[in-house]
Amino acid sequence: MKPLVQVEDLVQEFKVNQGFLDSFKWKDKKLVREKKAVHAVNKVSFDIYPGEAFSLVGESGCGKSTTAKTIIRLLNPVSGRIYYGGEDISRLKSEKMLPYRKKMQMIFQDPYASLDPQKTIKSIIMEPMLFHKVVANKKEAEEKCMELLKKVGLRPEQATRYPHQFSGGQRQRIGIARALAVEPEFIIADEPVSALDVSIQAQILNLMMDLKDEYGFSYLFIAHDLSVVRHISDRLGVMYLGTIVEMGTKRDVFEHVAHPYTKLLFSAVPTVGEEPIVPPMKMEGEIPNPVNLPQGCVFHDRCPYCKEICKTVRPDFKELEPGHQVACHLFA
Repeated sequence: MKPLVQVEDLVQEFKVNQGFLDSFKWKDKKLVREKKAVHAVNKVSFDIYPGEAFSLVGESGCGKSTTAKTIIRLLNPVSGRIYYGGEDISRLKSEKMLPYRKKMQMIFQDPYASLDPQKTIKSIIMEPMLFHKVVANKKEAEEKCMELLKKVGLRPEQATRYPHQFSGGQRQRIGIARALAVEPEFIIADEPVSALDVSIQAQILNLMMDLKDEYGFSYLFIAHDLSVVRHISDRLGVMYLGTIVEMGTKRDVFEHVAHPYTKLLFSAVPTVGEEPIVPPMKMEGEIPNPVNLPQGCVFHDRCPYCKEICKTVRPDFKELEPGHQVACHLFA
């Protein structure tokens, strides 16, 4: 089976605003101007197959959401390639991206901020259908809107209400309905349950999985909660400081934890009445500044197993078993 989405050596950076004089430094007895940038995503590569739920997991600020926004072209990549259905969409102009906008949709972390407060729910859901000509007319759009509201667990009579009249969980259901309105093949869910009450999270996750099974689309699921990732993922990648350090199936990563950073993530997960996946481990130091990335392995200054080679040489991916890869010198 060919991948639906392919990401190859994706890089995303953001320039740091500096004063004119602050940008000049002495280097090798010369006055040179340095341009600083936040290195948000650093040569990230992975594939997502049709009907698959692939997750990116890691601490806040590791580059998960930036990766997702770059893939869907809300941000233009600095370098690297993004393929959709075998076509390179990395540098497409806005008008040529339109057909792909219909195929790729996004569910945002904050459901209230992503909905227009001045429009009714019916208008919010119908607008993308009419724009992308998924329906022939407004009557057909309204019928489809009512059908989608039922699918996501809302009542058709709620369609004339405004976003502020709904709870957080209901607003996320509206966001899911809007994403489904154009019949996408690929949905990016950017921490879709992190802003919701714990009691509501499971309902939204179960809804998302049921819809995936019914419609057959693929997910890129962004999360920092490993219990959420375990519930929804087929495969996952673990990110640290803009880099994927471990990748594999859900079984690979949860039953055969390899990378020290993945182990530290698991050790931080609270457990009640069951054995922890990884014994408690102590996290040393702070996350490095993404403006000045560390030489060698990006995790070496926090790693309890750090060796001398880790400080100078960046590790390549090593396949531990088919499909399970880890970037760590411990497995060289």
